[in-house]
Amino acid sequence: MKSELAHEVVRQVLLTADIFLRESRRLFRRHGLTAAQYNVLNLLATEAGGLSQRQLGDLLVVDRSNVTGLVDRLEKAGWVRREDDPGDRRIYRVSLTPVGRRLWEKIAPDYGRVVRLVSAKVRDQDARTALGTLRALQAGAVGWRLPDA
Repeated sequence: MKSELAHEVVRQVLLTADIFLRESRRLFRRHGLTAAQYNVLNLLATEAGGLSQRQLGDLLVVDRSNVTGLVDRLEKAGWVRREDDPGDRRIYRVSLTPVGRRLWEKIAPDYGRVVRLVSAKVRDQDARTALGTLRALQAGAVGWRLPDA
């Protein structure tokens, strides 16, 4: 890809991410949540047996220490609980509490409407192409290192 085009692609990705983050903060703040906290609730909502903190970290693409603090805050709010994993005593499984599930059920329809609104003018074929492009950019970003000065 030509340098000028590459710069514009990265700029647009960052601009889009910034807009999504700003608007998601506005949506979730009304419910006393951050976007990261909603993402945890959303992941756990479909996992009857819960997820380990490591699985959450992998799915959220955040550092494991950040997951611990995030789960701590969600647990303190009463939205999730940690339980021993019956198959591995070294890990905890994180699952929604009934209060957390009710909160998720309250927010999920609003979030779904926003996702439909944002993506309404994007054709399926274009979305598949964009996903492939974003995955390629993510793979490139994983190895992103500045040369030693």
